[in-house]
Parts: sequence; C-alpha cells; structure tokens
Amino acid sequence: MAIAKGDTLPQGKLVKLGENGPETVEVSDLAQGRVAIFAVPGAYTPTCNNSHMPSFVKNVDKFREKGVSRVVCITVNDPFVAGAWAKSTGAADAGIEVLADADGSWTKALGMNIEGAGWINGRSKRYAMLVDGGTVTELQVEESPGTCALSSGDALLDLV
Repeated sequence: MAIAKGDTLPQGKLVKLGENGPETVEVSDLAQGRVAIFAVPGAYTPTCNNSHMPSFVKNVDKFREKGVSRVVCITVNDPFVAGAWAKSTGAADAGIEVLADADGSWTKALGMNIEGAGWINGRSKRYAMLVDGGTVTELQVEESPGTCALSSGDALLDLV
C-alpha cells in the first residue's frame, strides 16, 4: 500500500555523500519541521535532470520563504552518483539535499517503487510531498515516470 496524505513517514535509512564518503541519514531526521521531499526515478535521466531537479533548484528560496526548512531529493542510486548529480545540477549549491536510497528499501516501504528490466534495485515513482513533523500533508504522484507536472517544484510550491 502506498503512502498517502495524513500518513506518517516510515522509518528507514538513506545515504548521503559526505566529506569522508557515504554517511547514513535516519529518515526520522526528515520528520523535523516542514520538509519538501521529492523523488526521481534516477539521477541523470532526462526528465529528472532537465525538468524535475531544475524546478526545485529555481524555487528553493521560495520554499524557505514559506517556512519549509529542508528540501530533499530521494533517488534510488548509490550515494556517489547522488552526490555527483547534486553538484552537476546545482542542487548542492542551492542547499537541496540529495539522498540515496541505494537498495530501494525505503522507497519500497513508501509503496513508491517501480520495477523494470535491468534495474537491480528498481526505481522510484516520481512524486513530491510536504511533510510536517513526520506527517505527509501534501502528496503529488505522477502517473508516468517521464512526466513532471504534479510533482514539479512549481506545483508543490503552490500547495505550501
């Protein structure tokens, strides 16, 4: 069953690329304050790279002006790919945290996983959510992984 508006984020661990290599991030850390979370099927993929991430990079300051303390991107990739992608897209400079769900376990716990031929750990549906104190207050899920309309930074900003 997929996570829904009003649900609490499930526990889990994600990974970020720190100065000395991969570092574990407890999902419970994302339950602090108001957080915008968006997920992409994969770093460097066309829609993720050319539409989804840029829509959050250009709006990150507007999210903060509206009281969102963190903007977080989740990708089912290893932390090295996630870290390189954060730098290449400008997300790192904008203060967007790009976290890796390297084995896809947290994405599966959300019920947001998709499977495809050749994908070792599957991928994530494209979605965006607002979380306040660990509770999902808004959730926008795309029907197709190649679409970025409901889950764009602009669309989520309108719901803040």
